Amino acid sequence: MSEAMAAGGTGGRTYSFKVVLLGEGCVGKTSLVLRYCENKFNDKHITTLQASFLTKKLNITGKRVNLAIWDTAGQERFHALGPIYYRDSNGAILVYDITDEDSFQKVKNWICLCIVGNKIDLDKDRHVSVEEAESYAESVGAKHYHTSAKLNKGIEELFLDLCKRMMETAQADARLKGNGASQSASSRRGVQIVDDEPQATPAGGCCSSG
Repeated sequence: MSEAMAAGGTGGRTYSFKVVLLGEGCVGKTSLVLRYCENKFNDKHITTLQASFLTKKLNITGKRVNLAIWDTAGQERFHALGPIYYRDSNGAILVYDITDEDSFQKVKNWICLCIVGNKIDLDKDRHVSVEEAESYAESVGAKHYHTSAKLNKGIEELFLDLCKRMMETAQADARLKGNGASQSASSRRGVQIVDDEPQATPAGGCCSSG
């Protein structure tokens, strides 16, 4: 499942992608997923235990896209379980709370495609500057987004952009496979954790192919 699965001819191609949301507890990962997949928002904090996932079907430029979006637990005691869920993912979204500086600093333990500053409805309480967040994202080759699950802002754009990028990667992989050189493209897609807390990564690492 590490590669995007495609079915049908070139005209009716279907892409199936696994996307994982990462980040500390209380940053709003579950709220983002519920707003995107079910257009729901709950003011009460929902604690995710281990992980849950929802699905979303899209049509992008005539191509069908099936998303399996995994929402992982942010609490410290669940960090060791993370690799189980983000292994073999096609895309990763790292979420932090713009009012919580510590949640942004924890972002730097990860490498991924997208970094998301959530809760922009609380901009008056912002503790992470836009400049700092965007500068860091650029420095690690990620793209930065701002969202609010409460106001339903920025979420559609985030997932649409990520889907387009994953489709481009899948298409590039397909072309490289035709040339017998798929390894380089595949290696770019793995979600990695910086070895800041070795005990949080089980033997074999997060990017093993098992």
